[in-house]
Amino acid sequence: MKIAYQGIKGSYSESCAKELYPDCMMISCKTFDDVFKKANEDDQVMAIIPESNRTTGNIGVEYLIFKYRLNIYKEKFYPINHHLLALPGSKIQDIQNVYSHSQGLSQCSNFIKKNNLIENVRADTAGSAKYISEAKIKSEAAIASKESAKIYNLEIISSDIQDEKGNVTRFLLMGKSVKQPPLKKEKYITSFLFKLKSKPAALYSALSGFAIQGVNLTKLQSYPEKNSFSSYFFLCDLDGHIEEPKVQKSLEELGLHCEDFHVLGVFISDKFRDK
Repeated sequence: MKIAYQGIKGSYSESCAKELYPDCMMISCKTFDDVFKKANEDDQVMAIIPESNRTTGNIGVEYLIFKYRLNIYKEKFYPINHHLLALPGSKIQDIQNVYSHSQGLSQCSNFIKKNNLIENVRADTAGSAKYISEAKIKSEAAIASKESAKIYNLEIISSDIQDEKGNVTRFLLMGKSVKQPPLKKEKYITSFLFKLKSKPAALYSALSGFAIQGVNLTKLQSYPEKNSFSSYFFLCDLDGHIEEPKVQKSLEELGLHCEDFHVLGVFISDKFRDK
C-alpha cells in the first residue's frame, strides 16, 4: 500500500498513516496540492490529509477537496502532542525563536506567549525540526512531534505544550477509486459536496429534508467557488449510510435544489466520535 502525505519523515500525517497501516510505503510531498495530485494520477496511491483540528478548526484543505473530489475511505482522529525541540543541551531560557507549521504555532499559543517566543511559520512541523537540526542555532527551537526529535537528533526541552491536552486532528484517507463499505450494523458517515441553484432561501429549502427525515448533519461548511464571492459550494457530513432509506430520501430532496452534487464517500465512523 502506498500513502502520500504532506511534509517529511516525522510529520503527524506520516505517524497517523503508520498507525493505520504499519507496513505501508510512504510518499513525502511538499504541498497538500501535491498529495492530492499524486492520488488523483495513480489509483494505487492513497492520500492522508489533516482535515480539521479540535482546537483550531479547519486546516484549510477544502478547496482541494472540491478541486480533486477524491473518494474518502476512512477517517482517523489522531492525538496531537506537541513538544519544544532544540539542540542537545539547550534550555528554555536560551530559546528566542520558535519554528513550526501555522497550526502547530496556533495550537501552542499560550506556551509561546508565556515564554515570549518569536513565531516563525514553516511548511510543516517535521521540516521545522529538520531546520533546527541543520541550522545549529542554540536560540532557535521547533514545535514538533516526539518522533521528529528522534529522527533529527534533537532534545525535548518541554513536553506536551499544546493549549488543550485533548488536542486531536481528524485525518482523511482518500483515493481515486470509488468504493464504499456495505451497509451493516456499524455507524457510518456519508460525506458529500453540493452547489445550490440561485434562488431565495435555497439553503433552507435544501436542508429541510434532513430535518424531516431525522438525519443528523455533523458538518456543513461553505466555500466560495473560484473567482466568486456570490457562488458557494458546501461540504457536508451526515450520520448514516447512503443506502439507508432516510438518508436516500434526504439526499433526493437536496438534489432538487442543486446545480452540482457529488458524494465524496461513505465510511465507518471513527470510534473517537463515541467519546
